Amino acid sequence: MGNPLETDKPLNVGIIGCGAIIAQYLTNFRRLDAINLVAVADLDPARAQAVADSYDGVRALTVDELLAADDVELVLNLTIPAAHADIALKAIAAGKSVYGEKPLAATTAEARQVLDAAAAAGVAVGCAPDTVLGTGIQTARKAIDDGLIGAPVSATATMATPGHERWHPNPDFYYQPGGGPLLDMGPYYVSALVTLLGPVVSVVGAASHTRSERTIGSGPREGQKVPVGIDSHVTGVLVHASGALSTLFMSFDAVKTKSPNIEIHGETGSLIVPDPNYFDGDVQLFALGAEDWETLPVSAGYVDSGRGFGIADLAGTPSGTEPRAGGQLAFHALEVMESVLESAKSGQAVAIKSTAVRPAMVELAELTNAVRAER
Repeated sequence: MGNPLETDKPLNVGIIGCGAIIAQYLTNFRRLDAINLVAVADLDPARAQAVADSYDGVRALTVDELLAADDVELVLNLTIPAAHADIALKAIAAGKSVYGEKPLAATTAEARQVLDAAAAAGVAVGCAPDTVLGTGIQTARKAIDDGLIGAPVSATATMATPGHERWHPNPDFYYQPGGGPLLDMGPYYVSALVTLLGPVVSVVGAASHTRSERTIGSGPREGQKVPVGIDSHVTGVLVHASGALSTLFMSFDAVKTKSPNIEIHGETGSLIVPDPNYFDGDVQLFALGAEDWETLPVSAGYVDSGRGFGIADLAGTPSGTEPRAGGQLAFHALEVMESVLESAKSGQAVAIKSTAVRPAMVELAELTNAVRAER
């Protein structure tokens, strides 16, 4: 499919969902000449109006009005995960391309509906995380492509925290089906591993939980108990099509770790990759025969990037090319995570049915040009 958004003009974007995450997108949209924010909508009209009041040229609409607006070319979907597929399908039905916060949908069944509808309508689909486009992951990607560690053999990906209830005032959803450490943080790690090492063909998983309830540690509900309805510690092994093996360690049950967020091992060297929840960070190389780790110079990725850069990248993607932060990668990552959890329940390896083209490397580039004034 070609890219219906490929144009020399700024891309007109409308946002549905004006919760906390929108602030990061607004900050970066002001720096991106490729994006023109024209409208926002939220179930709470006051929240949408507050955003419109803070951003020149933006109007607050109802969800239905935004979906029907002739000047909105792409809908940025910042609703809760349970609503991702519904909003995406309505936007596609209105002839608009879509870009969503992770995950693409709550389930792969819903995500498949989104991709099939978009293909039939001839519109583009993109999805966070676009952290994979920053200088951290992309510098590591270039090091692998340049052969600095030889043929990749394995990777480890580690996310350890004692739980989001310590800081989140309403952490209930993290501990119910659809939540948990893998589905919450896994999109960052799995998307990075696929970007670095290529698609996954099978997985094995195991999972556990240590407590049946959690205690909220801050906010107006401090001290209240939250029931735990999911496994809060997940381990998985991903078999990549290349033959490389990645080990996932995703936990709300671990207090602290000194393990790198991602570490890649090859025949002739090892890489420490920065936190995939962020866009930058140091990449360190230990080459065979070296005496110590070496910090590599920044050599690839979008400089000074942030949330929303995936939309600008999508808008500039050549016709016939899948966007780097595209729907196929997001679907593949979601299937990998679902399958790890399925394997944890069954005790059997699970084959991955989907695949994703390993996204092309991002040449070192600066996308930010002008900064729009905030009223």
